[in-house]
Amino acid sequence: MKDLFIRPARLDELSTVEGLLREASAWLASRGIDQWQYPPHRDRITEALIQGVCFLAFEGDDPIATIQVDDYADPEFWTTSDDLDAALYVHRMAVSRRLAGSGVGVSLLNWAAKRAAVQGKRWLRLDAWKDNVGLHEYYERNGFTLLRIVDLAHRRSGALFQRAAIEVPDIGSW
Repeated sequence: MKDLFIRPARLDELSTVEGLLREASAWLASRGIDQWQYPPHRDRITEALIQGVCFLAFEGDDPIATIQVDDYADPEFWTTSDDLDAALYVHRMAVSRRLAGSGVGVSLLNWAAKRAAVQGKRWLRLDAWKDNVGLHEYYERNGFTLLRIVDLAHRRSGALFQRAAIEVPDIGSW
């Protein structure tokens, strides 16, 4: 997707970010996947908006996706042996279902990888739902390697992925 414009979301766009996440949640539920089957964490999203690490992607004036990219390594998943400062971390990525399969998600991941490289990071990392095999395959098709699965009884996420933070084509504007 070549005409993607990505910028930090504003605090007054909280409902837009939540709407994209709710749409993704409903789609997952319709496929029998229990991922994200709770209201979006408004407090966490608000903090990300304030910090400027929650982004919206636009096609023209239409917000079509959201992604959070920051240096927060969840301490229940990532350890000091992972060289925490060597990466940026992706959280809460969601693409409008009407654009599913159009390459928006790939563009967002490429954009995030470039962002990490520009900041001198070696890796782009994320944690994914442990039992969402289709999501694991998606990340692997897009250059991520599954490092390990952290199996904590109180967490459904825990499949840890990373890919090199490199300059890549088709990253959109930012």
